[in-house]
Amino acid sequence: MTESSLVEQEQVVMTPKGKTSNSTTILIERKKVNKTNDRMHIAGGEHTGIIINKETATENGDYAPAQLSLMFKVFLINAQTKKHTQEARTLRFWFRMLQNCRDSLGEENQAAVAQDFFRELVSPKEFPRDYVGFIKKIMKLMQHNYLEISKLEVELRILEEPAEVPTRPPMPGYCRIDLRNFQPLHTSTVSTEENSLGNIQILTREKVLEIIESAYPNPVTIQDIAREHNWDEEEVAHHFSELQSRQLVKAMDHGAFTRQQSQDVQVTIVKQMPTMASSKQPTIAIITAQYCEKLAVDAMIENRETFVRYTTVGPSSPTSNYGKARFGESNVYTLGNIGAHRVVCTKLPTVGHTREAMTAAGNTTTRLLGTFQKVDYVFLVGVGGGVPHYTDYNKHVRLGDVVVSSPTRNKSIYLYCENAHISDKGYQFEIKNYSPNNYCLQDISSQLRMSADQDVSVIPPWIKYLREGLDKLSTQREPDFHAPSADTDKLYMSIGDRDLIEVAHPLPQDGSVKRQEGCPRIHLGTVAAGRQIVKDDRLRQQFATQVGALAFDCEFDSVIESILGNCKDSFVCIRGISDYKDGTRRKEWQPYASLAAASVMKSIICGLEAPTNV
Repeated sequence: MTESSLVEQEQVVMTPKGKTSNSTTILIERKKVNKTNDRMHIAGGEHTGIIINKETATENGDYAPAQLSLMFKVFLINAQTKKHTQEARTLRFWFRMLQNCRDSLGEENQAAVAQDFFRELVSPKEFPRDYVGFIKKIMKLMQHNYLEISKLEVELRILEEPAEVPTRPPMPGYCRIDLRNFQPLHTSTVSTEENSLGNIQILTREKVLEIIESAYPNPVTIQDIAREHNWDEEEVAHHFSELQSRQLVKAMDHGAFTRQQSQDVQVTIVKQMPTMASSKQPTIAIITAQYCEKLAVDAMIENRETFVRYTTVGPSSPTSNYGKARFGESNVYTLGNIGAHRVVCTKLPTVGHTREAMTAAGNTTTRLLGTFQKVDYVFLVGVGGGVPHYTDYNKHVRLGDVVVSSPTRNKSIYLYCENAHISDKGYQFEIKNYSPNNYCLQDISSQLRMSADQDVSVIPPWIKYLREGLDKLSTQREPDFHAPSADTDKLYMSIGDRDLIEVAHPLPQDGSVKRQEGCPRIHLGTVAAGRQIVKDDRLRQQFATQVGALAFDCEFDSVIESILGNCKDSFVCIRGISDYKDGTRRKEWQPYASLAAASVMKSIICGLEAPTNV
């Protein structure tokens, strides 16, 4: 008998396994049923091939443990009582081996099948809003689409009754306009709208400090911030005064302000970088974009010297009637040693989606590499958004982990999506690919990860550097570089434009390299960017699946264009994971993620051969 005929003779059978006051367990399996009886419901019509047992199964202990499980949470609303109930739904999978896919169902492919099944189950167009629809969709998917799954156990467990429908926490510095006040709730719904929907920026001291840090080393004025954000100038000035009193901000010429460095950081203001001996010339350049990223990298550098070069634009005469003088593009360079290597670290004045931000980032990179012409290696170090895997523990990227840009399906290590659209053929992406001429930095990264995976009893070098960095940064008034509570690492999956469900992080299977508590893992894969895909959950996930991306950042294509234009053969992008978007959404994770990325960077640099041409 052929495999296809065997499958055709099988039925999908649902059997209740057990019920308690707060839980229900159901078994759905694929098997051949030779005899039926009045204790079975035999479906007909479009549901032919489905059988429902009316009686609860007797537990016989014959089942082997599930090969894979997945848990997610939903929030239900009772149509009569209007009470909101949180429910955990667990899916446990058993797989079988089919002749035509004998090589396709190892642990990795089992996880892929389970993740595809889950995505189709919670598809926004057909998301089942009640129990009957939920179980029916599982049975139909097993019947027609997922022949690799032999058995699936579904456990529905009531967790709590929140007083109101919970919402995903908004970004710091934003207020939420709750659109639910103006729209009726479904009788059975899933939590919650995306955290950027209906949000508007409000003026706070933290937001003002964030703007000043983002612009650093460029000074900013009270007037510019008030005008750009439509805030009251006096209120902005009040927050500047508070930040000055806390020694976080200092006043400069032309009515401008900039971030105040820590007391133990010596900063030299220069018009031009001083000439330095050949032995002092850096061979490694490190580029950061956020202030906490710069602090994290600086904590890895010994014998630091920091130079800031300010430029002034506007009239030079104090009596001129043609406007006021103001600061133009400025540059910060921190020089020192990491291991046997001389390094220079800079911070881009701003990174974003505007043409001005992209141009400024490219110009800063070109100026850096023009000033320090002995640079052979370039590191882009900072935060990024991880690409979660809902079923595969080994592929799952969590907050605090580090993704090192490495080739996977081709030679590219960084991808920029210029455009995306959906056609009859599915998702179509216009992509720019970037790759180094020399992969030595990627090779060292691979060796670091391999060594850590082979002997989990040995503390990886980046953990040592991370702890040393925490000690050095403990004197910083702000920000706090310690890891946030693991409870704040919530994983969500979008099932539409506004609905999200919370999904449990995948658990390790047999053979998985277990995650050590407080120990960031290194992942090797492509880093990607593109505004259109980052802001759309479905596009981003589809793009990541198609190209094998493990992290997204906020568009460094202009920086990489400059690196390649300056003929630098070796570069790498190292992203500490601070959220599941592009690294800009979860401020509380950014300092720790930056420090984790900087620690991996130092491990790679220390793995390089010492320079011989100095």
